[in-house]
Amino acid sequence: MNSILDFMTQKHRDCDDAFAAAEEAVSLSEWQTAEPHWQQFNQALEQHLQMEELVLFPEYEQVTGDQNGPTSMMRMEHQQMRALVHQMASALAAQEDEEFLGLSETMMVLMQQHNMKEEQMLYPMADQAIESGNTIIDSMQQIQA
Repeated sequence: MNSILDFMTQKHRDCDDAFAAAEEAVSLSEWQTAEPHWQQFNQALEQHLQMEELVLFPEYEQVTGDQNGPTSMMRMEHQQMRALVHQMASALAAQEDEEFLGLSETMMVLMQQHNMKEEQMLYPMADQAIESGNTIIDSMQQIQA
């Protein structure tokens, strides 16, 4: 059986890789290269967030009966990430490298802290609580951003 931890950790790494590629292209003022990397990151991130919000979190909350626990905090952080993504997209469209890179530092810190909480706490707790882990993973794989 695949674990939720392993599956979702790989999704974190996929997002991290696309983010780093976009950030590097912007730092070199390679705008035509930055755009597709940014789109890849944006799509991977949104898909990941939807996997959690539409499938994993509701299942975890139903099984544990905990509506105000870690999933509540993760949802708030998702909102913060989406707001930063919107600001970064505007900076990218305007080719404002300093603005983009400043926001990217904030985004990187937020993502690192967020991912650590999920990988060290939420996902292991979900693996323990949710008996149908493979079914949940299959359902998450159906999500398209």
